[in-house]
Amino acid sequence: LDDKCASKQVTENLDDPPNSRLFVVTSRSIAEDVLRESFSVFGDIQAVWLVKDKQTKESKGICYVKFAKSSQACLAMEEMHGKVLVEGTKPIKVFIAQSRSSSRHRDVEDEELTRIFVMIPKTFSEEDLKNTFKEYGEIEYCVIIKNKSTGESKGLGYVRYYKPSQAALAIEKCDKTYRAILAEPRTKAATTEDYSGAAARVDYMADPSNYQMMDFRSGEFTRCLMMSTRAALTQEQIFALFDIIPGMEYCELQRDAYGMSKGHALIRYSNLGSAVYAKEKLNGFEYPPGNRLAVNFFDDGEDRCSPVGRMAMQFVAAQMMSAVWNGPSTSQVMKSSGFSAVSSMSRIQTDVNLPPPKKLAPPDSKTKERLFVVFSPSPLPPDVLEDVFCRFGSLIEVHLVPGRKVGYMKYADKQCADEAMSVLHGRVVNGVKMKVMLADPPREESHKRLRTY
Repeated sequence: LDDKCASKQVTENLDDPPNSRLFVVTSRSIAEDVLRESFSVFGDIQAVWLVKDKQTKESKGICYVKFAKSSQACLAMEEMHGKVLVEGTKPIKVFIAQSRSSSRHRDVEDEELTRIFVMIPKTFSEEDLKNTFKEYGEIEYCVIIKNKSTGESKGLGYVRYYKPSQAALAIEKCDKTYRAILAEPRTKAATTEDYSGAAARVDYMADPSNYQMMDFRSGEFTRCLMMSTRAALTQEQIFALFDIIPGMEYCELQRDAYGMSKGHALIRYSNLGSAVYAKEKLNGFEYPPGNRLAVNFFDDGEDRCSPVGRMAMQFVAAQMMSAVWNGPSTSQVMKSSGFSAVSSMSRIQTDVNLPPPKKLAPPDSKTKERLFVVFSPSPLPPDVLEDVFCRFGSLIEVHLVPGRKVGYMKYADKQCADEAMSVLHGRVVNGVKMKVMLADPPREESHKRLRTY
C-alpha cells in the first residue's frame, strides 16, 4: 500500500520538460539508493526507476532517472558518463532517454541537444545574438536566417553550444520573448521544427514581405477568403490555422448534402487588414506538410479600397510583427484610436460558463495535481487550452503529447485541478470535445528494450 501511495506522488509527465529523463546502464549490483544519491547533486530528482526482471525481481542493470529540468539531466549526463559509482564495478553509461512517444530505436545524441532555435529582433547582428546568449555557456557559432533575395534578417536564428546543459540552460533562463526551443537535427526540413505546436508557421509569421508596398487600388481585396485543400482537414484544424491571424469572425468547412467535405472552407475576418494578411501568409502554405493550401479572396460585395481598409491592412501587419516578439498576443483584443481593427469576439466558444481568466502559477511551482485530457477529433492549440484551464487558478503549464490527441494540465493546487475537471469533463470547446481525468502516475518501465554495446 505504501508503494502505491509513493508511486501516486510521482505526478510529473515523464517527458515534461523534454529531455529531462536519463537512461543509465549500470552494474546489476548497484542499488537504487546509490544511484539516487549519486545523481541528486545535479538537481531535483523526481523519480528513479530501476528496471527489474519480472520473474526474479533482480536488477537488469538499467535505470531511469527523471529530473525536474532538462539542464539538470544534461549536466548529470555530462558529468556522470563513464564514472565508476562503486569500486570494482564497471563505469556507468549515461544518455538522455528518448521520449516515450518516439519511434526511434536509439537514445538522444549530444549533437541533437546543443543547437537552439530563437526568435530575435530583425536589427540583431550575429554579434548581438552571441552576446545575448553567451551567459549560458560557450558558443560554438551563431547563425541568423536571412531572406535569400534581399539579404535581410527574418528575425530567426540558431545558437550552437558546446554542451547540451548549456543549450538547456539557455532555453530555461533566457527572456521568454526569444521563444527559445531545441532545434531539429539539420537533416530534417525546416518546416518540421517543433515550435510549441505551431512551429512550421513561425517562418511565415515572421516575414511581413513589405506590406506597405502592396497596391490597394486593384479592388481585389475583401474580408472573405476561400481556402481549398486536397488533404482531408477538419473544421477544427482550419479554425486553428486561420485563428492565428486576429479578427476571424467566421470559419466554416463547406460540406455536401451527405456531410462530406467539399475540400474548401469559407473564412471571414472583421477587417480587411486581417484578410489580406491571412491570404498573403497562408496561400501556398503546406499544411500538413506536402499539402499546399490555396487561399483566395471571395467577393463579399463590400468596398475594398477605402482609406480605412488600407489603414487596417497596415495596422494588422504591424500588430502581427509585434505579436511575434511579445508573446501569443493573437488571443488578446487589439484596439486602435481611429477604428476597431480587430473584432473583440472571444476566441473561446464553449457550452459551459467559464470563470474569468486567472494568472498562471510561477513556472517553478511544485505540481500538486496533473489532469489528463483526451481531445476529439483533434487537440486544441496550447494558447486556447491555457486560456480555458487557467480560469480555475494555479495552472502551471499545458503540455500536449506530440503526435497524439492527448495532453496534460499541471496545477500547483489540487482543489483548482479538481474544479477544472468537474467543470470541463465532457464539454466542447471550439468544436473539440474533451475528456478530463486525473493523470495516472508514471508506469513501470521494465518493458523497455535492452541496450546493446
